[in-house]
Amino acid sequence: MCPRGFALNPALDISQYAHTAWTIGDGFFDSAVQAIAQTPDGYLWLGTQFGLFRFDGVRKVAWNPPAGERLPGANVTKLLVTRDGRLWIATRAGLASWKDGRLLRYPEFAEQIIGALAEDDDGTVWVGTIGSPDGRLCAMRSGVVRYCEQNGSFGVGIFSLLEENGKLWASAASGLWRWKPDPPKRYPNPDPGRELNDSIRAGDGRLLIATSGGLRELAGEKIEASPIGAGARPPRAQRLLRDRQGSLWISTLDRGLLHVHQGRTDQFKRSDGLSGDLVYELFEDREGSIWAATTEGLDRFRDFAIPTMSSKQGLISDVVGAVLAARDGSVWLGGLGGLGRWNHGQITIYRKRDGLPDDSIHALLEDSRGRIWVSTSRGLARSENGRFVAVPPITTPTADDIAEGRDGSLWIMEVQQGLIHLRGTEVVERIPWLALGHSDHAICLNRDAKRGGIWLGFFRGGIAFFKDGQIREKYGTAEGLAPGLVRAVYPRADGSVWAASESGLSRIKDGHVATLNSRNGLPCDSVRSAIEDDERAVWLYLACGMARISRSEFEAWAADPHRPVKSTIFDASDGVTKQGLGGYSPKAARLKDGQLWFATNRGVSIVDPRHLPVNNIPPPIHIESIKVDGKPYDIKRGMRLPANVHDVWIDYTALSFVAPEKVRFKYKLEGQDRDWKEVVNDREAQYTNLGPHHYRFRVIACNNSGLWNEAGDTLEFSIAPAWNQTTWFYASCVAAFLAMLWGLYRLRLYQISREFNAQLDGRVDERLRVARDLHDTLLQTFQASLIQMQAAYNMFTRRPEKAIETLQRAITTSAGAIAEGREAIQNMRSSTVLTNDLAQALRAAGDQMAVRGSARFEVRVQGSSRDVHPILRDEVYRIALEALRNAFQHAEAHAIEAEILYGDSLRVRIRDDGKGIDPAILKEGRRSGHYGLPGMRERADRIGGKLDVWTGPGAGTEIQLGIPGSIAFGTSGAGALMGLFRRKGKTEPAA
Repeated sequence: MCPRGFALNPALDISQYAHTAWTIGDGFFDSAVQAIAQTPDGYLWLGTQFGLFRFDGVRKVAWNPPAGERLPGANVTKLLVTRDGRLWIATRAGLASWKDGRLLRYPEFAEQIIGALAEDDDGTVWVGTIGSPDGRLCAMRSGVVRYCEQNGSFGVGIFSLLEENGKLWASAASGLWRWKPDPPKRYPNPDPGRELNDSIRAGDGRLLIATSGGLRELAGEKIEASPIGAGARPPRAQRLLRDRQGSLWISTLDRGLLHVHQGRTDQFKRSDGLSGDLVYELFEDREGSIWAATTEGLDRFRDFAIPTMSSKQGLISDVVGAVLAARDGSVWLGGLGGLGRWNHGQITIYRKRDGLPDDSIHALLEDSRGRIWVSTSRGLARSENGRFVAVPPITTPTADDIAEGRDGSLWIMEVQQGLIHLRGTEVVERIPWLALGHSDHAICLNRDAKRGGIWLGFFRGGIAFFKDGQIREKYGTAEGLAPGLVRAVYPRADGSVWAASESGLSRIKDGHVATLNSRNGLPCDSVRSAIEDDERAVWLYLACGMARISRSEFEAWAADPHRPVKSTIFDASDGVTKQGLGGYSPKAARLKDGQLWFATNRGVSIVDPRHLPVNNIPPPIHIESIKVDGKPYDIKRGMRLPANVHDVWIDYTALSFVAPEKVRFKYKLEGQDRDWKEVVNDREAQYTNLGPHHYRFRVIACNNSGLWNEAGDTLEFSIAPAWNQTTWFYASCVAAFLAMLWGLYRLRLYQISREFNAQLDGRVDERLRVARDLHDTLLQTFQASLIQMQAAYNMFTRRPEKAIETLQRAITTSAGAIAEGREAIQNMRSSTVLTNDLAQALRAAGDQMAVRGSARFEVRVQGSSRDVHPILRDEVYRIALEALRNAFQHAEAHAIEAEILYGDSLRVRIRDDGKGIDPAILKEGRRSGHYGLPGMRERADRIGGKLDVWTGPGAGTEIQLGIPGSIAFGTSGAGALMGLFRRKGKTEPAA
């Protein structure tokens, strides 16, 4: 058996229940609902003229049988859920049942109208039909028809079946039948023109029968009119329902709903908000809500946590400004139309004709003698001997609030004049507001029984304690009191004072002020009234609802005002209505039985703290569907979704019908979400760009009372990987990445090796350059010096003077060699030629050589001089210098010429008219032990130039160096030159 929730409070009228309607006019239904049932999984099933629907309290979904199967007709007339969980579906064309995903049809009832369904104690399903041409009654066990009774006894058909305590009752056209136990017995219909539509056992044991002519009951051996609902116009009853608390619900064909409870009957019809006045069906769900199906829609009735008493229950007006609980147990209610006294369910109305100065009530007070004082818009009155007597005029028509002093005198607050002190019927004193040190006026006051004075709350904020004709204490924003209008002041027995204001509830104790508002736990700031219940829990009527704070929680906050407060919040869905803004008092009262009454603009709200309705049924939770990129998929175990999905929608629900809008959900997609996501009444989860993985979706929910279904529901699915998401693809990527790393490693090794070789080549080239420089300078100079010293040695014996002169020249030559050595070392670190004028450098070197020889020297320049890179310039200079030395020292020439040509390329020619170079030396490329020609060629190769040598007997020698302009002058010359230097054996310039 399923656990059951709370039932409806039988003391309340239908209008005091929470009512919700889903109507055809709003587009929620396409046709009228004719049958209602609830399966063990929690879903509500609705049979309509156009098919069967599944309802979760928020969404209705058309139910379709499995592929290849269908119902016997679309017009669903009856629904029944048997104890085994099977849903029986009756239509105007046959019978079917549904369980565990399998639909069964029963050919025995093909093309027949099913009028009634019932299950008895032993599990037999009884089926009553209409027409064909007479109705029949059939018994089914385990889905098999055991027998059918069709002898014309039922007339045109059977309209309802009732099984109770082993008896089976059938309401038929021919009368009421007791079919079980045997033998069957018929009770004739006393009014054959009126159909027997339904029957039910009343709480007192009477069998009630609904007919189109009114309510009937079985009395002894005959059917008689029932006193229930009797009157000038008996109800045309259609269906009967007795709820769990024994209240009787009657659906009618033209008057909506009748509700019989605790000896009285109330009505709820279309003018009260019912979707339609013709009610087809009644149903009570497992949470205790009552459902009514009408021709125009579907209605639900449930308990309010905080019901309201209004003019429909006998109050003189829906606008109640003041409520006072008297010591005799009665409750006085003041509003715009007069004064009401509620006493154990009976309401007495007092107006101007009953002694009140006016029908507009402002404030109420019970004095220490038990008299009720009433302030109206035209004066003051008090109760005496069961009636009201006006107090003689006190020069003010209105008393906006009243408080009793310790001596029994009254303090009256009047907005315009100030405080008025009344003893008996005489005014003792008048105190203007300015005399109290306030520029504005008070709007509430209350007696401090412990200290003997009164507390005042002011319109612009602040409170003050008045005693013995003066203000003794004042609290405003400077003292920490919450700003804004003060609606009520409550002195407490513990010496503290509460002030209910627009900014929260302030508590003053021993001069310390603390304020409770939205910053530390309340849903909003504005507090209209406050009161304690018998358990000393604090109830706050707020602008946005009502809050209950337990005693322990409130005391913990009082000890530490900075801590957040945990409270139970009630809102409009719990029955909380808007409390009046006017200056009426008091606005809350506690009765002797512990009930709390609050004055509101729609009546009086009643809270019974000891009997708050609690929904103790955890909501069943179902994952209903999954869609991938807009395409629905059947939910099944281990489902596998395609690759490369973009959007995944998962629809889920929780089946709590009391207040589905307050159902809270928590869901988590394991494999994607780290934590739970919490939402309120949001029944769809969406995920985007999920990768290939195995996922597990979990959802849990709680009902309106905060009871969680921790088990919830789960859905496991996996997303297939695309080709680029497979393991082999990742393995290939890893292998490619490792191969790339290996290639980068090898490339780095090659770069390091090349750089090392380049450095090594550079060292070798540097050694060769040094060798060439030494050959071109130091060695040749020392060789000349050695020749001179040898000549001096040979002349010492024969010509000493000449020998000394020759030796002196050798010494000078040696000194020059030393200078040349220093110059060569310096040239390793800096440019040989300080300027970029190559012609000037060659002219200076040639002129110096010409001083020591007899050859004539000349430098020619063709074209405009252009800058050359310093490294290139040095190499060209040294090649030309070597050619000049050879010409001066070995050619025995009379004329030597250096020619520099600037054009598309750089050309340097060294020509002489000497004896030329031995052909054997040219063929060999060098003279043994000398490095002149090899050095010149190596230098030319290094700078990307070409060196040509022409010579012949009597023709002298011409040495020509040619360098492309892109290397000699271009912007890439330096880069190309450096590239040539780094690449051994490569003479072409780099690109």
